[in-house]
Amino acid sequence: MTITCTVCELHAESTFRIEGMDCREEVAILERRFKNLIGLEDFSADLMGQRLHVKYDAAKISAGAIADAVADTGMRAWLDHEEPVVGSDRQMRIRQALVWTSGAALAIGMAAAALHAPRAIELAFFITSLAAGVAATARKAWTAARVGALDINVLMIVAAGGAALLGDWAEAATVVFLFGLAQALEARTLDRARNAIRALMDLTPADALVRDAAGERRMAVDEVAIGAVIVIKPGEKMPLDGIVIAGASAVNQAPVTGESLPAEKMPGDPVYAGTINGRGALDVRVTRLRRDTTLARIIHLVERAQAQRAPAQTLVERFARVYTPAVLALAAAVAVAPPLLLHGSWPVWLYRALVLLVVSCPCALVISTPVSIVAALAGAARKGVLIKGGMHLEHTSTVRCVAFDKTGTLTRGTPEVVDLVALNGVDAATVIALAASVEQRSTHPIAQAILDHARAAGIAALPADDVSALPGKGAEGRVAGVAVLLGNHRLFEEQGLCSPAFHDRLADMEARGRTAVLVARAGQTIGIIAVADRPRESGKDAIALLRAQGISRIVMLTGDSHGTAKAIAAELGVDEFRAELLPEDKVAAVEELRRTYGAVAMVGDGVNDAPALASADVGIAMGVAGSDAALETADVALMADELLRIPYAFRLSRATVRNIKMNLAISIALKVAFVVAAVAGVATLWMAVLADTGASVIVIANAMRLLRAD
Repeated sequence: MTITCTVCELHAESTFRIEGMDCREEVAILERRFKNLIGLEDFSADLMGQRLHVKYDAAKISAGAIADAVADTGMRAWLDHEEPVVGSDRQMRIRQALVWTSGAALAIGMAAAALHAPRAIELAFFITSLAAGVAATARKAWTAARVGALDINVLMIVAAGGAALLGDWAEAATVVFLFGLAQALEARTLDRARNAIRALMDLTPADALVRDAAGERRMAVDEVAIGAVIVIKPGEKMPLDGIVIAGASAVNQAPVTGESLPAEKMPGDPVYAGTINGRGALDVRVTRLRRDTTLARIIHLVERAQAQRAPAQTLVERFARVYTPAVLALAAAVAVAPPLLLHGSWPVWLYRALVLLVVSCPCALVISTPVSIVAALAGAARKGVLIKGGMHLEHTSTVRCVAFDKTGTLTRGTPEVVDLVALNGVDAATVIALAASVEQRSTHPIAQAILDHARAAGIAALPADDVSALPGKGAEGRVAGVAVLLGNHRLFEEQGLCSPAFHDRLADMEARGRTAVLVARAGQTIGIIAVADRPRESGKDAIALLRAQGISRIVMLTGDSHGTAKAIAAELGVDEFRAELLPEDKVAAVEELRRTYGAVAMVGDGVNDAPALASADVGIAMGVAGSDAALETADVALMADELLRIPYAFRLSRATVRNIKMNLAISIALKVAFVVAAVAGVATLWMAVLADTGASVIVIANAMRLLRAD
């Protein structure tokens, strides 16, 4: 899409899709072609996403002129929001046909040589193989040569031509065939990595069943307006985000949130585009257009993340800029110095120099980091974990201390009745019934906990009269003509309804992190209802897994009371807790933890804990499906409230860093080995081709394992 600056009408930015940009060499060609373009201010290339972001002066150059300049390099460009340029499939088929023709002619030529056929027949097939193989690469090589770039295509043709001039037609043909075959295999493997991101876009259907006054009809998803009612039949995918207005069903939200179990949906519950309906039909009122759905924002964030360079990637690219000219200089020295200074054989040393030319391309080295990053980002997105780029992925691997918010993170965030004490001969059911009767119109979380408990126990609330809230204390009313009072310890102290025995019970509840709601009838205390925010069932397991991942310190930060924090901390087994913290206190705590333990990750709800999330080395927001603020602010966003996704994020980050190191080691080891082998005369041209393009295939295939990492 094209964005024009509102301050200066001449400034513009465009994002192009680029076909044929698969290696750093193509980026170098673009840099040379763009160098003399008047009006071009800056550009950045995303190899894995095959995108080009350009800043330019719209008064001096147009987006069309930039696309034409890209076309001059042999690549194709079109604006991100436009339909792809046609003809690419045809060119690919032609190139594949040339490669297979080269292979077939090479095989026949080798068979002819083995059968001692006339030399002319043998040469005819080798030359045919060489011509077909060169034709498959010639366009890219010519484009690179025109702008003065010695990319792998130019080097390969030079190497094959050199071998032919030396009279080794079989090796020349073998080199170009193996190169074309390896390039095709590399492109296919690379596309698999790219398709991991593109697959997210195929999660939503292209149309929706809309219901209105005219009946039901199918409409393209892009034409459905906010507020429209769509019908989701059993087994269908949700085309858009919305709110259920009729029906009930279990919905598989794994494509968006990564949740392992279907979520029950009733009227009033949100549903997300890309999720899969269960056995019940649902009527859904649309709340977001296609471009604004949660899934669309996930795709946008993942695409933006894959374009960000990780620190390791930047380092490798700097190394590659030095490596290539150094090896080219070495190749020139190998070709000339031994024959001139040591009276070596010109054909022998020219051949060794040709091998070095092939080895000089750093494509496998440059691609080793971004392909690992993209595979990890795509794999994480499939599991409902959004990581905002390679930098954050690398930083996560360095974390040694994790700080958790309590409410809504380590706990469910909603209070529930956990204990009930009936007094003075009144049964527990009566205590709950009277409390629910007074609270049945209240929206306070504790009142809702009492009402939920009553419903679960099958206890009906009775009609209540003269109900009034006592702010900060409780509520009162009349049930069946009898006065009922419920509230906190302070209210009952003021009413003179407490006794020393009560104080001991209440102190014990507070020490265990529970909030006490006292109930009185006709001036007599008849019960105590204990309410608490319970830890999540997976809390202990998540903490144990984090320790297994090498996290040395796990801390809980909360604004809750010391007693409640202490009880939750003891139950979950965290190393330490800090209670009664204001938002600025949490920020100070994160900074202190960093000074003590090193890199710190903060886990919170992404909104209330925004300052602490921002101050941590890695901010992790939980359960942010549908939350714009949380998706934008956190470094890592968990789409569902699943604590076990946090250890997964740490495992993935460490696995990715290991994968990058392994890929770099493979690339560098192969390059160094073949540089030495080439100078020593051990390596042949076809070996060098396999080493160069084979290394690219190996590192891509190795990175693809991250898509399946658990």
